[in-house]
Amino acid sequence: MLKLNRLHHIAIICSDYQKSKTFYINTLGFRLLKEHWREERQSWKLDLALGSDYLIELFSFPAPPDRMTQPEAAGARHIAFEVDNLAEAVTQLEEKAVSVEPIRIDEYTGRRFAFFQDPDGLPLELYEADKS
Repeated sequence: MLKLNRLHHIAIICSDYQKSKTFYINTLGFRLLKEHWREERQSWKLDLALGSDYLIELFSFPAPPDRMTQPEAAGARHIAFEVDNLAEAVTQLEEKAVSVEPIRIDEYTGRRFAFFQDPDGLPLELYEADKS
């Protein structure tokens, strides 16, 4: 069997680089590791960390196509982030003008979660940590 060590990174293509960079750094609290302009592609590549973990590569490309459907299309459905206090995290996002769906309960785990979107409509989820 293949032995995977861990998730290395998630690659995200954005349509407005500055808007997405601001969202991931100032709204979600990611830390900028590296930022590269790739002249041959007319594209930015931004490496972002959450805590000590390198997690997201944010790319810009000229005129990327829109996401076809949400969130039930084949392929990746959403990206989920664990938080200690869901209500507090939702309030912090809403204070930064991020629209968050109502909090729901996971019918299998009994834990609370809520969805929101990045500037390009990529579905993101906050999932409350197990408090037991």
